[in-house]
Amino acid sequence: QVQLVESGGGLVQPGGSMRLSCAASGRDFSINVMYWYRQAPGKQRDLVASISSGGYTTYATSVKDRFTISRDNAKNTAYLQMNSLKPEDTAVYYCNVRHPITALPYWGQGTQVTVSS
Repeated sequence: QVQLVESGGGLVQPGGSMRLSCAASGRDFSINVMYWYRQAPGKQRDLVASISSGGYTTYATSVKDRFTISRDNAKNTAYLQMNSLKPEDTAVYYCNVRHPITALPYWGQGTQVTVSS
C-alpha cells in the first residue's frame, strides 16, 4: 500500500505560477515512475507529466515548456512547477504511482488549481 498526499493548489491569476507537491508514504514497494494527472470539469483525466526514479521526464504537449516535474527520492516526494498558467490549466491535479508488478494504480485525493482573474 501507498498513500499519496497532494498539496499546493489554489487560485492564481493567468500568467502566474504555482508549485504542487505529492508526498508518498506507507509504501512497501519501490516507486519507479511518479505521474501527475489533471481532470477539468466534465472532461476525462489526462496525463500531464511523469518522472522516473532516474529523472527521466515526459510532458503533455499542452504543458511542455511551461511545467516542470521533479522529485526528491529521499523524501519520496514529487513536484510540479507550473509557470505561465492559463485558464485552461484549471483542473483537479492528481498524483499517481503504480505497483511495479501488478500495475495497480494508486491515487492521491487531488488538489484544485484554478487559474482566473
